[in-house]
Amino acid sequence: MRHLFIILISMSSLMALAQEKNSRPSSYNYRRGVEAIQNDNAEEALEYLNKEIEENPKNGYAFFWIALVRLQREEYGRMLTSADLSIKYLPKKDTEYLYLAYSTRARVYSELEDTVKALDDYASAIKIMPDNEDAYEKRAQIYYEQKKYDLADADYRKIISLDQGGVVGYMGIGRNKNARKLWDEAIVQFDHVAKLYSDYSSAFAFRAESYLGKQDWDKATDDIVKALDIDENAKAFYLMQGLDDAAFASLKAKFQIKSSKEPNSDRWLYYLGIIHEQRAMYPQAIKFYEEANKRNLSVRTLEQLAYCYGDNGQYELRLAAIEKALDMEPGKQVLLCMRADALYDVGKINEAILEWDSILAMFPDNVSGYYRRGWFKKAIDDIDGAIEDFTLALVLDPEDVHSYISRANMYEKQGKKELARADYEKVIELEATPDDYQVSMYAYQALGDNEKAIEVMDTLIARDTTKARVYYEAACLYSKMNRQDEALNHLETCLAKGYRRFAHIAGDHDMDNIRESPRFVELIETYKSKADSENPVKHEGNKDPRNVSVYEVPYTKDGSSNLCNVKCTINDLPLYFIFDTGASDVSLSQVEATFMMKNGYINKTDVIGNAYFSDAVGNVNVGTIINLRSVDFGGLRLTNVKASVTQNQKAPLLLGQSVLGRLGKIEIDNANRVLRITNK
Repeated sequence: MRHLFIILISMSSLMALAQEKNSRPSSYNYRRGVEAIQNDNAEEALEYLNKEIEENPKNGYAFFWIALVRLQREEYGRMLTSADLSIKYLPKKDTEYLYLAYSTRARVYSELEDTVKALDDYASAIKIMPDNEDAYEKRAQIYYEQKKYDLADADYRKIISLDQGGVVGYMGIGRNKNARKLWDEAIVQFDHVAKLYSDYSSAFAFRAESYLGKQDWDKATDDIVKALDIDENAKAFYLMQGLDDAAFASLKAKFQIKSSKEPNSDRWLYYLGIIHEQRAMYPQAIKFYEEANKRNLSVRTLEQLAYCYGDNGQYELRLAAIEKALDMEPGKQVLLCMRADALYDVGKINEAILEWDSILAMFPDNVSGYYRRGWFKKAIDDIDGAIEDFTLALVLDPEDVHSYISRANMYEKQGKKELARADYEKVIELEATPDDYQVSMYAYQALGDNEKAIEVMDTLIARDTTKARVYYEAACLYSKMNRQDEALNHLETCLAKGYRRFAHIAGDHDMDNIRESPRFVELIETYKSKADSENPVKHEGNKDPRNVSVYEVPYTKDGSSNLCNVKCTINDLPLYFIFDTGASDVSLSQVEATFMMKNGYINKTDVIGNAYFSDAVGNVNVGTIINLRSVDFGGLRLTNVKASVTQNQKAPLLLGQSVLGRLGKIEIDNANRVLRITNK
C-alpha cells in the first residue's frame, strides 16, 4: 500500500502545481502539510492538515491529502471519510484533483472488495478526464477478475488509442485471450509487444502461456528462457514449475545449454534445481544447487538446497546449509525459522523450542511460529504448552485450520471432549467447500464420520495426484481409522513418489497404529536404503571405505583481521569462535564464562586452576583453567577439553590447538566458505 501511495503522488504532480493556480490553497498549514508529505513525514502532515481543516473546514484539497496519508497507513475507514469530504468540497472545475480523488477512492473500494463502488468511481474519474489511461487500466483489471472480458477489452482498446506505443493495452487483451483459451489470438497481441519492445520480458512469459495452451512445447520453453534471460520474470518462473513431461525435458535441455554458454553464471543451474525440486526429484535438484553454489555462493540457493535436503531426509546437511546461509545473512527470519525446524528434524527438540522462543521474541506476529512451537511441544508431551501456542496462533489468525485441528487433538488427550469437538466443528465450518479442504478429513474422522473423512481425502488426492505429501496425509488418516492395509498402501505410494522425511514419520503419532506392522518396518528400511543410494557420499559425516569422515563447517570472515569465525557448541551452548591455529587452547572471555556458570553450562567442579597463557600475537593474559565436558565442532564431538578464561571481558573467543589438534586434517575452502575436516 505504501507503494500505491508513492505512485499516486508521482502520478499527480500536484505538489508542484499546488501553488501555480490561484484557486488552490496557499495557507501556511496547508503548505506545511503538503511539504511534510513530500518529506515522507505522515505524522507531521496530519498535524498541519488537521489544523488547516480547523481553520478552513471546507478545504477539499486538505481532505484529499489527508485521505492519501490515511491510505498510506491503511486506515481505510478514515480514508473514505476524508475522500468523501474531498470530493464534496473540491472545486468542480479542478479536474486534476477531482480525477485523483475519485480514482484514489476507487482503489480503496477495490481493496475492500466493493467492486460496485469501485467501478462507479472509476467511471466518474474517466468522465472527468477521458484521456487519462490509468483509470481505464484499473477498471479493466476489475472486469478481468470478474471474467467480463469484453468490457475489459474495450478499456484496453481505449488505452491503445491513447498510447499506441505502450504495452498495457496489448498485454491486457492478450491476457484476456489466454483466459478464454484463444491462444492464437493472444499470440498476435504478444507478438506485437515483442516487436515494440524486445526487452520486455512479460511479452515472452505470457506468450509462453499461449504456446503451452497449444501444446507447442518447443516455442513455449523458448519463450520461458527468453523471459528469464531478460530478467527474473515472475510469470516465467511460475510457468516453468508446472510443465508436463515433454515440456520439462525441453526446458531442462535449454537451461543446461544456457548454463554451458554462461560458465560464470549460477542462475541457470538454480533454475534447473527449481524445476527438479518441484517434481520431487530431490537428488537431482541437490546436484544442480550445489553446482550453482560452486559458481556463486548465494543465500537463495542455500535456502532451496536446505529445503531439498530436508525433503530428502538429509537433516544434518539441511542444518549445515541453513547455518551457512545465516552466516551470510544473519537474522533473516525465514532462515531462523528453517533452523528451528531443522533442529527438530535432527532430534534436538528442546533446542528447536528454544530457537522458536528467540524467533517469536523478535517476530511476535509469526503465526506459523506459534503453530510450529506448539507442534514441537506436542512431540515432548507438553500438552498445556502446545495448547497455549495453538491458541496464540489462533488469536493472530482465527481461520488457521491447522492450529484448530492440533489444539483439538491436545484437548482430546486431556479428556476435554467438548472443547475438542468445538475445534473440530470449527475446522469443518472453515472448510465448507471442496476448494477449502485442507485438514477437515481429520475433523470428520474424530467426530465419527469416516465416510465423509474419506470423501475429503479422495478430493485432496484428486486435486493433485503428483504430490507425495497428500498420500502421506492419507496414510495418517487411514492409520487413525485403524485401516492398516489402506494406510500402508498410501504410505508406500507416498514413499514411491519421493517422500523422505523419515524423522517426521518416526515422531508422528498418527502412524502409531501401523508402526509395529512388519510391512511398515520393511517400507521404511527399503526407502531409507534407496535414499542412501541416491544421495551423494561426499558430504559432512559420510565415510569412505578407509573409515575416514569428511566434515564441512561454515565460517565467516572477520573483515578487520581476516580470521575465520565458526559456530561451536560448548557444553550444549552454541557460541561463535575465532578459528585460530596460533592459539594453544580454547579461550573464553569472562562474559561468556560468567553466563555459562550462572546458567548451568559449567559448574564449580569444572574449574581446574590458574595459569599464564600466550595468544597468537604474543599477548599474555592471566586466565582460569576450566574443563569443557563437551565441544561439538561441525558434527565432531570431543570430550574433556582444556580451556582458559581471560580476564579481558572484550577478548575474542578463540578455538585453539587443544581442539584443532584432535580433529584431524583441516583445510580452508575460501571459495565455499567452509573448513573441511578429514577425520579418521
